[in-house]
Amino acid sequence: IMHYSNVLFMGLGLIAILFIAFIAALLAKKRGVGLLIGMFTATIIITAVIASKLVTIGPFTVSASIIVFSASFFLTDVISEFWGKKEAQKAVWAGLWGNILAIVAIALAILWEPATVWEGQEAFVATLSSTFRITLASVVAYVVAQSHDVWAFHFWKEKTGGKHLWFRNNLSTGVSQILDSIIFATIAFYGIIPVTPVIIATIVVKFIIAAVDTPVIYAVKWFYRKETPTSSGAKKELSPALS
Repeated sequence: IMHYSNVLFMGLGLIAILFIAFIAALLAKKRGVGLLIGMFTATIIITAVIASKLVTIGPFTVSASIIVFSASFFLTDVISEFWGKKEAQKAVWAGLWGNILAIVAIALAILWEPATVWEGQEAFVATLSSTFRITLASVVAYVVAQSHDVWAFHFWKEKTGGKHLWFRNNLSTGVSQILDSIIFATIAFYGIIPVTPVIIATIVVKFIIAAVDTPVIYAVKWFYRKETPTSSGAKKELSPALS
């Protein structure tokens, strides 16, 4: 029963996070791609903060950050599809430096001697501290997976002549998720725990999430049909990608 309740909880959480990302995508049509780049960076920082908690989804044990991190691929695919490769690469760089900033800021907060009236230091350290291997794994996996996602999305977009959005969305995200799962688990846990079950569990759950976000990116495309957004949020003629 507990397994099924966790699956239901993940489903509701996924709907909530994709809905927030969807609304951000609609607002970005008028406000500009900077809103989505900021949203993407937020998902990466949140991932860094909550990744240490392990949860169960059905028979799988995965990080509590799996939903929000998977949503980051949805955001880069939206940016890639409607603003182009250059803006998507900006998002990847913004996420990288946001992640590094979060790591350094958390480390400083942990090392900073607490006030005598504050009694939460042990819980604070237990919650936010990560080993060097986990920190290194998260940064390396992020750079490789997100860079591949942007490259692969545009590679397949060119190969398909801008058609079959579902194909390039799922293929670019799917391979990127595999790379992320293998790199992170290997660097973080190899020699400590068996990494193969962790990798398989993470890939399965991420694939399910990637399949679910495909209709959402089509919904974004439907809303964008009349005009193509630009980096400033200004209007311009419909592009082939939206025709």
